Amino acid sequence: MVVVGAGLAGLCAALRLTEGGLSVQVLDASDAVGGRVRTDVVDGLRLDRGFQLHNPAYPEAARVLDHDALDLRPFAPGVLVALGSKQHRLGDPRRGPSWALESARAPVGSLADKVRFAVYALRMAGASPRDLVTQADSPAEAALRAAGIDDRFLDSVLRPFLAGVFLEPDLTTSRRFLNLVLRTFVRGSPGVPALGMQAIPEQLAGRLPGGCVRLGVAALAVRPGEVDTDDGTVRGRAALVATDPTTAGGLLPAVTVPRMHPVTTWYHLADGDPAALTRGEPLLVVDGARRGPVVNSVVLTHAAPEYASDNRVLVSSSVLGVRSDAGEERDVRGHLGLLHGVDTRDWTLVRPVVVREALPAMTPPHDFRKDVRLPDGLYVCGDHRDSSSIQGAMASGRRAAEAVLADLGLLAESTG
Repeated sequence: MVVVGAGLAGLCAALRLTEGGLSVQVLDASDAVGGRVRTDVVDGLRLDRGFQLHNPAYPEAARVLDHDALDLRPFAPGVLVALGSKQHRLGDPRRGPSWALESARAPVGSLADKVRFAVYALRMAGASPRDLVTQADSPAEAALRAAGIDDRFLDSVLRPFLAGVFLEPDLTTSRRFLNLVLRTFVRGSPGVPALGMQAIPEQLAGRLPGGCVRLGVAALAVRPGEVDTDDGTVRGRAALVATDPTTAGGLLPAVTVPRMHPVTTWYHLADGDPAALTRGEPLLVVDGARRGPVVNSVVLTHAAPEYASDNRVLVSSSVLGVRSDAGEERDVRGHLGLLHGVDTRDWTLVRPVVVREALPAMTPPHDFRKDVRLPDGLYVCGDHRDSSSIQGAMASGRRAAEAVLADLGLLAESTG
């Protein structure tokens, strides 16, 4: 069996295929596993390729990952909203009771608005994933307005927060995905592995038989049961493409490539007292007045000190699109001063990290179970076949592997 792509989808597929009794070769053109989930170590700093969080409440992650071994460092269950010269903390009072009064008083909307959103989120948390992905679909903004959320709370809190999740500011993303996101945020505590996000694919790869992952091997063409590469032809009982959507579309004409959302993550080292930033807590800060290009900023070392050696303070800030030149860094630095309420002129730029194809767009109606079988006897998986998330990549890998096993007579057809 040949799997093209050693990202989360390909590794999860390879694990399931191995469990099913197949010998698997995983091919990847890159120099390490992970696909879009990678971490670069630069001068003692761990720089994820784009700000990403992992939520242990993802059902597929709970199925396949050893979360204790990842040493997940959770972020606080809430958000700081910067308005004027002040920051206002909003969050789940069930997990941060001290936040309740501040959340209620924050000038980001009426108390009734906050209660309506809390009720909506809790209702999503109590629903089954199957019900959420099969409900009537609409854009996320329309769903929130239908729930009674008015402009003030939507524009000062939800829009800037969700723009960082969806990587688009207009909330045109499927309400089905919105509701799944709310479900996992209420039920889990998103965070990062102590040694960076790449620890996730490395753990998956470490569970595969030695030698089955071949790096630095680029796939050139795929046919049923064989893959032409720049290192010769590799054959197996079936071939599964588990690459990013654009690469998959180039190898498999039957795959429609979705529109992809880009993001630029700016990494800075902050000077001064670390406790002056986000109150010394691992909190996401957003701009309730949207005064600049940054959609969110977080002090990574408040959650995971291992992200920077020598007690340095590493700040990650996300900007939608490809925006990485020197002039844009000045805009980012100025906006960070407003968000964090400190002078950022002496902050040290580490580097901008551009991810040109970070997430597939998920406009309604969004299908969470796109076919993993193609009409030409090939198979495909990836977040573009499910949802634009770690959960979606992992689940699609399992689905594709089980389709292969079923077609080879090694497994009864799965419905999960």
